[in-house]
Amino acid sequence: MLTIEELPTGFDYPPEFVRVVGLGLTDLEPWWIIEGKLLRDFMKLLASAYPRRRLVPFAKRQDRDDVACWDLAKGDVAIVHVGASPGWEQHARFADFYGWLRQAVEDLIEHGG
Repeated sequence: MLTIEELPTGFDYPPEFVRVVGLGLTDLEPWWIIEGKLLRDFMKLLASAYPRRRLVPFAKRQDRDDVACWDLAKGDVAIVHVGASPGWEQHARFADFYGWLRQAVEDLIEHGG
């Protein structure tokens, strides 16, 4: 996870996210929680590619260029297709982390065949 100093002002990781990570549920194939240098790289990439958006990434889909992010302007979770032109990057939206997690579990079931 990002440090307090690295997080945007006014944003804290939601307790449900901290709980899921604490339980070790970080690999929900095809989704996985982004950590370390890769997390920081995605933070910079998203800020550069979509400067009008305030996004905090937390998960990457392994079979697509989709990244799950907290959308600080909307207060929800956005799935952003990295590499898409600005205005076309939004792939999906969830009301909160648990909404995204439910879909990630569905994707896990589908991906497992």
